[in-house]
Amino acid sequence: MSDVRKRNAWNVVIDTAIFVAFVVATAPRFTGIALHEWLSIAFAAVIVIHLVVHWQWVITVGMGFIRRLGAAGRFSFVLNLLLFIAVTLLIYSGVAISRDVMPALGIDIRGAMAWRGLHRAFSNISVVLIGLHVALHWRWIVNLFRRQSRTMTK
Repeated sequence: MSDVRKRNAWNVVIDTAIFVAFVVATAPRFTGIALHEWLSIAFAAVIVIHLVVHWQWVITVGMGFIRRLGAAGRFSFVLNLLLFIAVTLLIYSGVAISRDVMPALGIDIRGAMAWRGLHRAFSNISVVLIGLHVALHWRWIVNLFRRQSRTMTK
């Protein structure tokens, strides 16, 4: 398997883990608050890995944005920037209203319940932005799975 295919395979694994963690974490009534909070912490860690893996893209597209970049590239960059901001605020507000994780770590966060409404808003915004992100990359996702399935059947 070539280096590009290996990197793409890892991208799919990381991106799928992010997506699954996010989908499960968005249902605290289904998972319970404790699991919701711990999954969200894991989600945050995987987001950091995702950013590290794609850092060269961030730099390249960011510099291209400043110079000359097509409309699709600009849209993708702005969408990813908005997604990063929304998810960062979602995670921060989640930590601020934590009932299980932060107390389990010995961190007392009393009086931060004003963040609850913001946490809900950032969650809804993140769902929409992640949907747009997946839609924007849908052709790449489908083609990658097709190539992977052809490789596996040989």
